[in-house]
Amino acid sequence: MVSARRQSSKPAPRVRQASTIDDGRRRPCAVAVLGQQRFVRTLSSAIAALDVRGRFAIVTAGWQERESEDQELAEYLGGNVVNLRLHERADALFDEDKELADAHRKKQEVLRYKQDFYRIRLEHELAANHVIRLRQAPKAVLAQEELASIQAVRQLDEYHVKQCADVHASFDEAYRPTTRPSVRRHMDEISGLLEDSKAVAIAGGHVATLVNRMRLFDLAGLIDGQAVFAWSGGAMAISERVVLFHDNTPEGAVAPEILDSGIGLLKGTVVLPQPEQRLRLEDAERVQVMARRFAPAKVLAFPTSSHLTLRGDAIHSAENVSSLDADGQVRPFTEQPS
Repeated sequence: MVSARRQSSKPAPRVRQASTIDDGRRRPCAVAVLGQQRFVRTLSSAIAALDVRGRFAIVTAGWQERESEDQELAEYLGGNVVNLRLHERADALFDEDKELADAHRKKQEVLRYKQDFYRIRLEHELAANHVIRLRQAPKAVLAQEELASIQAVRQLDEYHVKQCADVHASFDEAYRPTTRPSVRRHMDEISGLLEDSKAVAIAGGHVATLVNRMRLFDLAGLIDGQAVFAWSGGAMAISERVVLFHDNTPEGAVAPEILDSGIGLLKGTVVLPQPEQRLRLEDAERVQVMARRFAPAKVLAFPTSSHLTLRGDAIHSAENVSSLDADGQVRPFTEQPS
């Protein structure tokens, strides 16, 4: 197994100090998004590219009950790691604070209802877009109607995101979780662990659970200048919007849907991991709809052996990442900093 401390033969610049985001909080000094790490691991090369040295705080909450089975990841990172145990902490928190646990459960129930109704409407809107594309009409008329159809999908997406945000805001206002002693104690412990860490590594797994746990303890607000490395569901979770997708289920392709907002460490990018198994990139119509629907965000596919690294808002490096473009084409994403 290759050690994560192995350095590139080409010298890399040292990681910059963190800058601030719009609400005045600190943000990561660098972000690396990677493809699946299960069979082909590119994490070590991303670490070397950003010249990160020191302890890693790891997040494996997406593994749920297997959260503590992190020995292989810890070994890969050279052993100098600490697991933030967000899933275990949430379980302990809910055992202690029954009022918060009950309120949180009800919030999640409301969000599931919202997701179901959104999915019903979304499937009809996307089906309508497909039918419109097949109709015979003057080119200008067809283009106008197809654009109106895409705009209807975008409006529905925006409505759903706003609905989810309102549910979270109502919960936060009523129960103020980050000021409750039961939550604050865990947040203080997490903050202390992060203070002595140079980077945070966020593994994949169950993306809804992962987002839920990171939001519960406001992980984005606690990160203070560390570099962040995330892959698979972890990469989806750090984006601004988590998009669920699968074109190759036994029942056929399913409508790509926004689950919720992510924790927002990665701006302006829709993350699509495992495209080899989950995307029909040869289907120009599906590619085009995805790209136009989520614009101006970049829609990027991260296959095995891919990575994208950023410093602030600038691209530092991109390897084997694919961009889904508005003309229905899939191209290598090679944008470099100016």
